[in-house]
Amino acid sequence: MSSVILQGINGISLAALLFLLASGFTLTFGLMRVVNMAYGAYYLLGGYIGYSVARRTGSFELAILAGGIAIVFVGFVVDRFLIRPIGHNHLAQVLLTVGVAFVIGEFCLAIWGGDNLRVAMPTWLRGGMELPGGLFYPKFRFAMIVFGTFAAVVLWLLYHKTQIGAVVRAGVDDREMVNATGINVDRLFVLVSALASFLAGLAGVVGGAFLTLNPGAEWDILVMALVVVIIGGLGSLEGAIIGSIIVGLLDAYGRWLWPELSYFILFGPMAVLLLFRATGLFGKEH
Repeated sequence: MSSVILQGINGISLAALLFLLASGFTLTFGLMRVVNMAYGAYYLLGGYIGYSVARRTGSFELAILAGGIAIVFVGFVVDRFLIRPIGHNHLAQVLLTVGVAFVIGEFCLAIWGGDNLRVAMPTWLRGGMELPGGLFYPKFRFAMIVFGTFAAVVLWLLYHKTQIGAVVRAGVDDREMVNATGINVDRLFVLVSALASFLAGLAGVVGGAFLTLNPGAEWDILVMALVVVIIGGLGSLEGAIIGSIIVGLLDAYGRWLWPELSYFILFGPMAVLLLFRATGLFGKEH
């Protein structure tokens, strides 16, 4: 029974990391109709930048800020000068952003090399802690669950209880109507894109301490984030939350019980869901 509980907590901690990446991805597509396949590369680059800052300063908090802010600038350049000129051609967006991801990946390989690197976590989050029932669990993984929950609550409040969130939701449902009301949609796009990029960079730093940073990690995390978005539904924050939990638990229990079938356990339910609900659990037809 203790192993079942521990794997469940492992799945929730992974879900917290996936939510940070998938929430920005799903809102960006829902509002801007942009399929940005470079989010995994944003994750990796943000993690490497955070790794370098943490090594020089010894501050994990400063590493998170540096990784997130750096990716805001990278995301702005990619969106403003590469994605926006090609319009709403989704195939072109996919091909372009995949190319951007390869360029960022090669840049990271040239700067940081091909070894596995881990962001130094704060001293107060090292070691283990005792949970009810006599179970011991790493402090950092538990802190990730707390942080992921906090981020989900803040984003939900921003999305549902503020004027900016109301405009974003209106843009997801009917972007043309938002344009007709005189709202500066371009400025809204910049804000949403910046938030999504910051979350990707932040997730890279956290993931660099939780997992490791290495060439190819951008594609591994992107595939899982895409599964989250497909299951939850494009443009739905609630879908990103539920989808992250589902994918995190499926991955944890799949690797534990049937490691040779772990990918099937992850992608199988997604395929079945798409047969009966192509828009995902919370997605809407556009």
